[in-house]
Amino acid sequence: MSPEYEAGYDVSGRLLAEERSGDNAPPLSVSELSALLKRAMEDRFGHVRLRGEISGFKRAGSGHIYLCLKDDNAVIDGVMWKGGAARLPFAPQDGVEVIATGKLTTYPGRSKYQIVIDRMELAGEGALMALLEKLKQKLAAEGLFDRDRKRRLPFMPRVIGVVTSPTGAVIRDILHRLADRCPTQVLLWPVLVQGQGAAEQVARAVRGFSAMQPGGPIPRPDLVIVARGGGSIEDLWSFNEEIVVRAVAECSIPIISAVGHETDTTLCDYAADMRAPTPTAAAEMAVPVRAELLAMLTEQGLRMDRAVRRGAAQARERLDMQARLMPTPDTLLAPQRQRLDQLSDGLASALRHRIADARAHLGQASGALRPALLRQYVSRAAERVARLQLRPDYLERVYRDRATAFDRLSRLFTSVNPDLPLQRGFARVMAGDRLVKSVADAQAAGAVSLHFRDGAVGATIEGAAPLEKPPAEAISNPSRPPRKPREGKETGQQDLFSR
Repeated sequence: MSPEYEAGYDVSGRLLAEERSGDNAPPLSVSELSALLKRAMEDRFGHVRLRGEISGFKRAGSGHIYLCLKDDNAVIDGVMWKGGAARLPFAPQDGVEVIATGKLTTYPGRSKYQIVIDRMELAGEGALMALLEKLKQKLAAEGLFDRDRKRRLPFMPRVIGVVTSPTGAVIRDILHRLADRCPTQVLLWPVLVQGQGAAEQVARAVRGFSAMQPGGPIPRPDLVIVARGGGSIEDLWSFNEEIVVRAVAECSIPIISAVGHETDTTLCDYAADMRAPTPTAAAEMAVPVRAELLAMLTEQGLRMDRAVRRGAAQARERLDMQARLMPTPDTLLAPQRQRLDQLSDGLASALRHRIADARAHLGQASGALRPALLRQYVSRAAERVARLQLRPDYLERVYRDRATAFDRLSRLFTSVNPDLPLQRGFARVMAGDRLVKSVADAQAAGAVSLHFRDGAVGATIEGAAPLEKPPAEAISNPSRPPRKPREGKETGQQDLFSR
């Protein structure tokens, strides 16, 4: 033992910690202390029930629920694991007062304590009504309860779909009332109407009816009834769930909500196209009374028969009145008969006058037909025919003119023939398909072909040859025209301008 310790000196400022004699509090690690606190809290508060208002509600992707429970003076964190969260009979929201049952524990990672919730319930009917009112306001703000969305029910549906429990009295009451009023085909979609999973089954049934296609193996309903008997607000809570309300509002088939008795109201009633006070009343709304329909048809038939008879009688009376006012056939035909008599009397005299006029016209025409006039007309026609005849001297003159023109064209064609100079010993110089006209063109081509009258040979251009001296006669008098050949002497090339 050190002298300072024996003398009672304070050793708290020492650099190194030392074990002291009689010290029964050995140092603990942070993890050890957290484990002790966790065990002590879970042993002491292994089962607690807390009443508080939900705040900071959050559902993680894993399915766990994290929230805070608070009152006026304190707040505690809470967590509910996925299994317990799936069994909740309602959807937790901020501001809802609940009673949570579970155990207290610590979270060593943050030195916090929290409650692990096993079960959560609404704190009384007031909290349930507050949750209901809050959900109602939310859905109403989205327009799910608007009157403009309501549709008229079909007058006489052929098929009715019913969403309810298959074992309750509701389905029996609906079938009995439909059989009394107007027998109709009924499709039952059995569901739970209370308890865990009831809301999901009801929503699935409504969407199932809505998704059915016309003409399928199962007939598509013309009307859907969602029905349940009466009960407390807790019993009817499944029909207040948001999933059910949205399914009813989105249904493509007109739907009647018949949940509970007359005083019971659920959010499903607001979303449906029609609310019935009871399931039996829903069946009465769905179909008319068959006997009343038959009576109405009979009455309508009698009224129609009376209307037809009365209309026929009135039409007959009007016809008789019109017939008395109409003139008789003799009155209508009297002017035409008189006109016919007048025309008959004037017909004979008109024919006589017409024959006399025709005879006079014939006499005038026959007097104009004299032989002398005919012979004169024939003579003039013969003169015209003679002038139109073709004379041989005229044809011979035309033939000579055409032959002379053809001969000139033949000589012109012969004179411009490019192969004619080759017959006299000349050659045509070609570079490919191009005619070589100068020394520069030949030097540029390099290789040329010489075309003679009996064929062609190739040649290579090596250099330009000196230009030969022109004849003295051409130098002395370059403007002198060339000598004309003597007449009668044959030349090698004909004159291009000779005719």
